Amino acid sequence: MPPEGVPMKISPRRTAGKKSAMRPMAVTGSFKDYVLAQFEEFGDVTARAMFGGIGLYKHDLFFGIVAGDFLYLKVDDRNRPAFEEAGMPPFRPFEDRSGTMQYYSVPVMVLESGAELAHWAKEAVAVAERAAGRRDVAALKAARARRK
Repeated sequence: MPPEGVPMKISPRRTAGKKSAMRPMAVTGSFKDYVLAQFEEFGDVTARAMFGGIGLYKHDLFFGIVAGDFLYLKVDDRNRPAFEEAGMPPFRPFEDRSGTMQYYSVPVMVLESGAELAHWAKEAVAVAERAAGRRDVAALKAARARRK
């Protein structure tokens, strides 16, 4: 911090290119209610506010996103083909960035069927479990390395 009374200078290099247009993540109350009702068959889904959207959790595992009135589920190499075969796009929170997140939009036919949605959600939770396991293993390895 600069001394009191001296304005803080911000380098144009530090801020250049930092702003990205974030896609609207706001979710209408009716869509949120609909999605949560569709998860009743799956059971025990917790919705938490997240950057204007909603994060979906099952037993503290983050497995889905509701953003801009679309439902996205977590994917990896095991379940991504089903989303791609259905022609569903990945979640892209920033319009001007090419990167995507490991969440794909759920087909309407799946969203409209509680039983089918439960199946797809179960797969998304399994992805979250595998990812959590990898993080746990990585944390264990890092802790061992620090002890050496």
